[in-house]
Amino acid sequence: MAYIDFIGRLHTATKRDYLERVTAHDKAECAEVACKFGKDYWDGDRRFGFGGYTYDGRWLKVAEAMAEHYGLKPGARILDVGCGKGFLLYEFTRVVAGADVHGIDISAYALEHAKEEVRPNLTEGSATELPFDADSFDFVFSINTLHNFYNHDLHRAAAEIERVGKGAAHISIESYRNEREKMNLLYWQLTCRAFLTPREWEWAFAQAGYTGDYGCIFFE
Repeated sequence: MAYIDFIGRLHTATKRDYLERVTAHDKAECAEVACKFGKDYWDGDRRFGFGGYTYDGRWLKVAEAMAEHYGLKPGARILDVGCGKGFLLYEFTRVVAGADVHGIDISAYALEHAKEEVRPNLTEGSATELPFDADSFDFVFSINTLHNFYNHDLHRAAAEIERVGKGAAHISIESYRNEREKMNLLYWQLTCRAFLTPREWEWAFAQAGYTGDYGCIFFE
């Protein structure tokens, strides 16, 4: 298991007012709406989530970096666990010739509004019970999804990612390294259930038998 950051630059490109997040609206009510992962979360007001999540090509560099690092060959079978609207999966079809991409997400709204080119390959479901055979993917990744699980389901999701992959895997999660980052994470997050330091994440993954790589985003 190695620590590799693929999405830090995308994360830090967005400026956040942490105090405004908890003072401008009822944060608890906003979180209740966000946790439904419906239209409000993806394309509603910013206080409920993304504030509008549309394709803009920002994920292309992430796909390029992952494909290069893991040496993905033409025709590679790739799975995105928590794929949302499938933007990163679509980029893999651009950088890996003949890529056979698949995604799974619990949000019916996200899948209905996913990138048209990959929409047929997306499945509604949970990361805790992946509907795929063991060792069926050359590369499995999950971006900012597993921190939305309580510990028992987090364990199951990490184990499932290990089960369906052939070895190459990457999980990205929200985390903190100090008290300031912990407080900013608590202020900003809407859907988190697991609040762990990088070292704790590594321990949790190891307990689940996950042997792939991981990376964290921090709220500095």
